[in-house]
Amino acid sequence: MKEIKAFIRQHRIADVLQALGDPGLCDLGAAGAGCHNITVSQVQRPLAGADPAQQHYSMDLAEPVVAEYKLELVCADDVADALVDAIAKAAHTGQPEAGWIFVSEVQRAVEIR
Repeated sequence: MKEIKAFIRQHRIADVLQALGDPGLCDLGAAGAGCHNITVSQVQRPLAGADPAQQHYSMDLAEPVVAEYKLELVCADDVADALVDAIAKAAHTGQPEAGWIFVSEVQRAVEIR
């Protein structure tokens, strides 16, 4: 199994979720269909060189930041590359430092019932 984490600009997350569901890679409404434990969290990334229109100042961090979303999911090894490709295509902004996708090996998964 693989874990995919993607840091995606705020205005691209809806397109990414749609792309994951469109080709049937992830059935976002059904448990166990391609992807498991899909979560989306809003995060802030310090990024001084970004477009000033996308930045705001975080009082908590005392830094200029860009609002992003972190998408996390677990999938079978054989669909990981297709998922990464779909995420990268849908999240593309044409700007440098527009986000990152990380893929890790899952050593063990235990379902809680």
